[in-house]
Amino acid sequence: MAMEIRLPNIPDLHELPEVGEAEGCIQCMQGSKMVLFITGKCHWACDYCPLSDTRRESPHMYANERQCSNFDEVIEEAKAMNATGAGITGGDPIMDFEHTLEGIRRLRNEFGLGFHLHMYTSIAFRPEWAEKLKEAGLDEIRFHLLDFKLEPYFEVLRISSEVGLFTGVEIPCPPDMEAEMFQLLEDLRETGIHFLNLNELEITLGNQENMEVRGFNLSNGITAGAAGSSELATRLKNRVRAAETGIPDPEDGEIRSSYGYHLKYCTSVYKDAGQLRRRFLRRGEATLCPHETLTEDGTLLFGAIFCSSEDAPEHINEIMDVCDLPRTFIHHDEKNKRIEIPLMLAEDIAEDVDSPVALVEVHPTHERMEMTLVWLNNHRPDDFHED
Repeated sequence: MAMEIRLPNIPDLHELPEVGEAEGCIQCMQGSKMVLFITGKCHWACDYCPLSDTRRESPHMYANERQCSNFDEVIEEAKAMNATGAGITGGDPIMDFEHTLEGIRRLRNEFGLGFHLHMYTSIAFRPEWAEKLKEAGLDEIRFHLLDFKLEPYFEVLRISSEVGLFTGVEIPCPPDMEAEMFQLLEDLRETGIHFLNLNELEITLGNQENMEVRGFNLSNGITAGAAGSSELATRLKNRVRAAETGIPDPEDGEIRSSYGYHLKYCTSVYKDAGQLRRRFLRRGEATLCPHETLTEDGTLLFGAIFCSSEDAPEHINEIMDVCDLPRTFIHHDEKNKRIEIPLMLAEDIAEDVDSPVALVEVHPTHERMEMTLVWLNNHRPDDFHED
């Protein structure tokens, strides 16, 4: 049965990068970064962790939506989406440090110095590991502060910056921690970081119960953002921006010295819909077959004639002969027992064919997860049987 899951139909969210913005953010905005999920293992159990149950504590590695058993498959996925870089995440990649180093080296050797690599971690790791990450080829590192406490990370933030990693902090913005978040802005002055990324706190299937305990509700019925998170993040960004330009703070009128780092705020809609849709569009453009149509949502549409494997060669020859369709516009999907053709042709011939004909919509991912199936005639796959 087809799964009715769709990307939100949102307006174009293209934004120009700001001065000081991390390169990893710029490429994510363009949808050109592959997401390399090294491991689901993590030291902590943050109540706001958005990971699904299928990935939480999972030993499996994923490149985008594709589960991979080795880095050859990871490289295949990077090529399939024409990636310009990779964001290395988890769980926590430091929990599988040697495997993470191997992945960084493999990607750097395969794609060269222009391929941008950034990594997320919540662990204040050994200072000498920063040098190992840099030598392997990492460009940028983002620290999540456990319990929003900065003290354990002072040394590793400093060392990471000193060895040449573009260093920052990336955390969600909890609406019940206003005083702590404003104080964090001040404390980060002494760390030498290059950027602070604030993400709208999301309420997901993975953290919904914990968020309810803390009294958080969805901000509206469209996004997964927690009510109040966006407003607080905007106030924090306005304070840093005012200090950067030397104007009075919009809240208390005080003129503060520049914080010395860039602050970016990323909404849940943008992360989940804007970036994901752009990445799907990019992969779709790179892998599009002649019989497929790429939609604005980044999905693929085509027509399908369902038939047994035994009958498929005859059907294909008949389609080529009667419809004057080149063989390159026909794909036999033996696994799903169907012949894929352009949707316009499927609509034209549906009533003249004695086999089930349908409109099919899939994600342009390695697994090509089916999103929509609409029958174009009265036949159904049960009408034929494999021997």
